[in-house]
Amino acid sequence: MKIVDVLCVPGLTGFFVDDQAAILAGAEHDGFDYVGTPLTPGFRSIREPGQSLSVMLVLDNGEIAHGDCAVVQYSGVGGRDPIFNAIEAKATIEAHVTSILIGRTLTDFRSVAAEVDNFVVDGKRISAGIRYGLTQALLDAVAKSRAITMAEVIQDEYQTGIEIAVIPMHTQSGDERYSNVDKMILKEAGVLPHGLINNLETKLGRDGEIFKEYVSWVRNRIIEMRKNSSYAPILQFDAYGTIGQAFDSDVEKCADYLVEVSKVAAPFRLRVEHVIDGKSVTGQVKVSKELRNALAARGSDVEISVDEWCNTLEDIRLFVEAQAADVIHVKMPDLGGINNTIEALLLVHQSGLGGYCGGTCNETDRSAQISAHIAMACGAIQILAKPGMGVDEGMMIVGNEMARTAALVALRK
Repeated sequence: MKIVDVLCVPGLTGFFVDDQAAILAGAEHDGFDYVGTPLTPGFRSIREPGQSLSVMLVLDNGEIAHGDCAVVQYSGVGGRDPIFNAIEAKATIEAHVTSILIGRTLTDFRSVAAEVDNFVVDGKRISAGIRYGLTQALLDAVAKSRAITMAEVIQDEYQTGIEIAVIPMHTQSGDERYSNVDKMILKEAGVLPHGLINNLETKLGRDGEIFKEYVSWVRNRIIEMRKNSSYAPILQFDAYGTIGQAFDSDVEKCADYLVEVSKVAAPFRLRVEHVIDGKSVTGQVKVSKELRNALAARGSDVEISVDEWCNTLEDIRLFVEAQAADVIHVKMPDLGGINNTIEALLLVHQSGLGGYCGGTCNETDRSAQISAHIAMACGAIQILAKPGMGVDEGMMIVGNEMARTAALVALRK
């Protein structure tokens, strides 16, 4: 199958990009917006509409392969690339990348994805957001050329030995942390609710009591609303480093606090993402490992998930080697080419840790669909229901794509 043309079309994502530094510093809501001065370079305001770029590969049989460029909601912090500009990305692709793609016959995904993922312009690697969308389109093109699913391409080329099957979805509430939880329970999300605990004063509390009360509410709400008594989701919350803020980054105090919270969450399992901010990759590996060890010493079954400062395949290798977390959030847009996501999830799977095929609310329907194929093929323990913060849309897009893919694979067997 040969690529005969490349089309780039700017569009919207399923959410917004937010200046995390300004929010953590206390920026206040004004309706859906935030008020105040942005602190992260590249932001014109604290909240901005998310931009995407659809990359469409026109194939010589008339088919169109499609992927979407996008970046995470909290761009420009934690070692991540700056905020994404679709017009600039389009110009970069058209000026520098299309020439290596048009006229090319695709024989496999891995080799061309690695080439694109390492493509350099003016001495600098092209942005992660661009690499993300381009490699999605390439995977789709190879799948179309072979008349199989994208999950099967991955299973075959990477020799995964993993059965392609539907996996649990992790839903996130955004600021609608009560009404959205009801949706999650009614639709029996496997992992919930994220909770967006991104402010010490208003969402965690100086002594952690606000968060503890919210965990209690979620726990009680599940028991009250569930239609099936066997429904027992994992309770996963993203603390955005606020627990570390509350307890002066003291690992022992943070561990004691998490043990208390786990008792509130019982009988449901508790998993907490980004408990303490390590300020750097090496710092995050160190503090996450110390926290995991401290919880183990207490006999606690609280699971630690890492996110911030775990942005590249190289970062993930460091966390895996140190066994510095129970669950590794493979945040797909941060890794650039999806070939890196595939390798990261397989690495985590082989290490015995849990691979979370994640990303951001600030993606698109297309990137979410392709994520489903990757998660299913690579042994992820869960996948983010994305894009957006409305719950329903993300669960529909990701869940339906997994169901369709599993059905097609089963048919061929």
